[in-house]
Amino acid sequence: MPTRPSQDPSASVASRQPQRVRLPLRFRRLQVLFSQQPTPAFIRIVLGGEELAGFNSPGFDDHAKLFLPDPETGQLRLPTLSGAGPVWPDGHKPIARDYTPRHHDRQAATLTIDFVIHEAGPATDWARSARPGDWLGVGGPRGSMLIPTDYDWHLLVGDETALPAIARRLEELPADAHAIVVAEVDRPGDALPLSSPARLDLHWCHREGAPPASRQRLLAAVRNLELPAGDGFVWVACESGQARQLRQHLTGERGLNPRQVKAAAYWRLGAEAVHETIGE
Repeated sequence: MPTRPSQDPSASVASRQPQRVRLPLRFRRLQVLFSQQPTPAFIRIVLGGEELAGFNSPGFDDHAKLFLPDPETGQLRLPTLSGAGPVWPDGHKPIARDYTPRHHDRQAATLTIDFVIHEAGPATDWARSARPGDWLGVGGPRGSMLIPTDYDWHLLVGDETALPAIARRLEELPADAHAIVVAEVDRPGDALPLSSPARLDLHWCHREGAPPASRQRLLAAVRNLELPAGDGFVWVACESGQARQLRQHLTGERGLNPRQVKAAAYWRLGAEAVHETIGE
């Protein structure tokens, strides 16, 4: 396994540190403007509407809560805000899922969301059938983690669910940055196009029909990486068990400072609607 000079995890961390930002909670009713399918694995939905005014998503891995219309009635229910938190009409909560705001265009007043196509699931079903004029509820983001762009290098690791955030991060890195991406998709044609002003090293893993998270392709690929010298930041997002193993490898076997490795579970085998930070 390639190694790098060992680091003392307890050593002082460089002055550049991620910053948490809290955002005011707001619920919005937005309409589908159009949809497209950039690859066989993704459906891209572009939303708009008057209620998009004031929307803010400063962090590349922000997650907004998407509220789906009732699949039988088509009715979209959103809460009102009170001092005690959200109040739902008739106590009925709609189906909701967390998604990364792929792109927010303030001038065009649009919000783009990329949906990974799963074999089954309410969000996938909605995205497949979405037509211009259909409604979708959007809550948040409630906060952001702002990660400085001036690290010596950036390692971004994830499966399909992480690609919208990875693509967004790559677009915002400066030209003098060095980005390394390790990403897993089923087949080569499923990958979202990735580009960056930064120097970019891409490493793709392909399942070729095997179930997601059935083999440790991401972990194996990261194990084989020779990490650059200098002060880097690692961002990981994938299935819960994989994210934990990757973080342990990076902070344990590689000796990276835990404060410079952010890992998140974007889903978990056998569970629904999972989104959690690992190791914090």
